[in-house]
Amino acid sequence: MLYRAYQAYSEASEPMRMMARAGLSLGPLFTGFSEATYGKHFTAALELISRTRLSHARPDYRVESVTIDGEKVPVHEDIAASLPFCNLVRFRKESALPLPKMLLVAPLSGHFATLLRETVRTLVRDHEVYITDWKNARDVPLSEGPFGFDDYVDYVIRCLELIGPGAHVIAVCQPCVQTLAAVSIMAEQRNPAEPRSMTLMAGPVDVRVNPSKVNELATSKPMQWFEDNLIAHVPDHLPGGGRRVYPGFVQLTAFVSMNPERHLKAHRDLYEHLSAGREAEAKAIMAFYDEYFAVLDLPAEFYLETVKTVFQDASLAKGELTYRGKKVNPRAIRRTALLTVEGERDDICSVGQTAAAHLLCDGLRPHLKRHHYQVGVGHYGTFSGRRWNGQIYPQIRNLVLAMN
Repeated sequence: MLYRAYQAYSEASEPMRMMARAGLSLGPLFTGFSEATYGKHFTAALELISRTRLSHARPDYRVESVTIDGEKVPVHEDIAASLPFCNLVRFRKESALPLPKMLLVAPLSGHFATLLRETVRTLVRDHEVYITDWKNARDVPLSEGPFGFDDYVDYVIRCLELIGPGAHVIAVCQPCVQTLAAVSIMAEQRNPAEPRSMTLMAGPVDVRVNPSKVNELATSKPMQWFEDNLIAHVPDHLPGGGRRVYPGFVQLTAFVSMNPERHLKAHRDLYEHLSAGREAEAKAIMAFYDEYFAVLDLPAEFYLETVKTVFQDASLAKGELTYRGKKVNPRAIRRTALLTVEGERDDICSVGQTAAAHLLCDGLRPHLKRHHYQVGVGHYGTFSGRRWNGQIYPQIRNLVLAMN
């Protein structure tokens, strides 16, 4: 009922947005009106009305080129492999020398992997970059079967195998746990595709350390509550009709509710910028919310198992995590160098939660372990923005060069 109610509202309110978009398209025909003060206010109102919707389609990565030594170098994007729940997308540029291969493991947490657009843009300067481009579960036919925590681990291993030996891996936020598990399994099995380095960025390896609001929310209710209140069936007329999912619009609502004043202010600012003709400022806000309001549904099995395994039980940190019935052993990692990254102001994965990986990987010699604590950044600042580019990324690049 939850998903059907949302879908019905979305479809019923679409005519209002269509009228607003039509009004905007006619604006250039009435120059005098659109340039007048009242016309600018009216146009700004139409813009805000037209944007009162969520998107369920993946935005573009928009990584067409990268600037190196002042010169633009084309970047080519293609699908290296297509799996039922994920595309392995490759970004490569023409280079006379072979570049280190880097797998970027994106979160499966309500937004598309394009949230890591800037991360990709930075990494592609010095690497051939691959990313786990998760598909929207509402678009995956029920015939493809379920997708749970162990399946995610399988996908990380499969992607590394497809890329081939000698690659490196970076996990951002939620998949730090699954990536550490995958590399542990590969090490124990002596898989030839075991990565040379593993960077874990702002991830919940041990949520018992400095619990955040996100951690407290996940532990405040029994598992049955999550299943009864947050899981819905995809409406039958969609490609994934009948699949049980944790809807992306529910996750977005939770994120917005954590800081509603900030989002209200952003839209007030957008209205004022549009009314005053400050196009650059308005475009920056619109670009952010185009990405933020593009939501992805999670398979119900993966969501519920993640809440239980990662956030309620802290299974990996306690040495109790299992994969296909066998206990995961991070001590088996002996050749893959480890770098952990944390942000001082991270209110999603608190300081200490990611660094806990060093205690688990006690089979690694000290020179293969590094930790970077970044002052002055929150969660998103660990993988985007000025400090990511200038202070965090050099740590990753140096580790890759040392292990290549």
